[in-house]
Amino acid sequence: METREKIVIVGGGFAGLQLARSLNNKNKKVFMIDKVNHHMFQPLFYQVACGRIEPSNISFPFRKIFQRSRNIQYRMTEVQRIVPEQNKIITEDSEFTYDKLVIATGCKTNFFGNAEMEKLAFGMKNTQEAIAIRNHVLLTFEKLIIERKRSDDGNWNIVIVGSGPTGVELAGAFSEMKREILPRDYPHMNFDNLNIILVSSTETPLSNMSDESQKMSEKYLHELGVIFMKGEIVTAYDGDRVLLANGKEIPANNVIWAAGVTGNIIDGLSENQILRNRYTVDRYNRVKGTENIFAIGDIAHMETPKYPQGHPQVANVAINQGKNLARNLLKKNESDWVEYEYVDQGSMATIGKHRAVVDLPRFKFQGFLAWYFWMFLHLMLILSVRNKLAIFFNWMWSYVNKDSSLRLIIVPNKKNITEQ
Repeated sequence: METREKIVIVGGGFAGLQLARSLNNKNKKVFMIDKVNHHMFQPLFYQVACGRIEPSNISFPFRKIFQRSRNIQYRMTEVQRIVPEQNKIITEDSEFTYDKLVIATGCKTNFFGNAEMEKLAFGMKNTQEAIAIRNHVLLTFEKLIIERKRSDDGNWNIVIVGSGPTGVELAGAFSEMKREILPRDYPHMNFDNLNIILVSSTETPLSNMSDESQKMSEKYLHELGVIFMKGEIVTAYDGDRVLLANGKEIPANNVIWAAGVTGNIIDGLSENQILRNRYTVDRYNRVKGTENIFAIGDIAHMETPKYPQGHPQVANVAINQGKNLARNLLKKNESDWVEYEYVDQGSMATIGKHRAVVDLPRFKFQGFLAWYFWMFLHLMLILSVRNKLAIFFNWMWSYVNKDSSLRLIIVPNKKNITEQ
């Protein structure tokens, strides 16, 4: 009886999940390993952070996804080290051998070595961080209504650092929350003092998009009342004040860091196989210097004639690298493998209701049509029909009533924490 090849996939983000789904019920023995038990639809984290949708609407348990699979097993654990010479990985509580290893660990928030910033500011790269932002912001207003006075200027500033899609989408959502929702939740408070501040190191938001999209996104931010601080670099944050390189200070107790990402590197491979905190791979996503270790998605640095500095760290790249690697692994002869080539399908961002920008390869558009396009595309990318319907209902309810009922403050039970 022929022994099935054992493939271990580390990480269940867009790349890892797509690879596993493409290998589902094929003649391979597949182990998926992730430190959380669900796939997360990251593009909508900002809506969780602003109380627009529930975390469960964009979270998909791996065991549910592969409930009927005949060849895929899932293990919830964190990989600590790769031992390539023994074809095994070491996790926090076990070891796994492999014939082929695929690293799809994605990225985490990059605080650029600032330990204090990492400790005190909020990132938004997983469900827990998005919920933490929602909790902290809502708790701020609960604190203010009890104090009934403006005792701390920092409570009245929500500072978002970084003007990429995550930054502008958060700024737009919080601004609409300030206008439409908070005055109804807290009718005895004056939210004119609440400032949504977007700090950008570049002169325009969405610097990787077209000039038209950059100009329109800045216009939309201005219309929503967002304070856009251009050409400013944050150097420190002490929990009370954001410090800028020019010496300015911004009082803030709510700071969200959306200024960059860095790869989730696993110990075990040599430093010359890593570039800019991503694994260097060939056109087949094989880690250079190895025969049976691959990296896909945000963690992979692949240089091609079209992209000599590596591919952008976006979902489209991750999904298609997962598909291409699966097709190659299913072929009998490695000589038949196909190199990966990225086809740019465009980029987009939404900045509040009826305000969005879309850059497609052949044309660009902004405004309400772009907003509807953004909503439709993201809805179609959600995995399950149930979740599509839940999100669609929440969006339509919010559209009609300019409100939602998802502003739950859920904090850990301190007693349980201390007893563990």
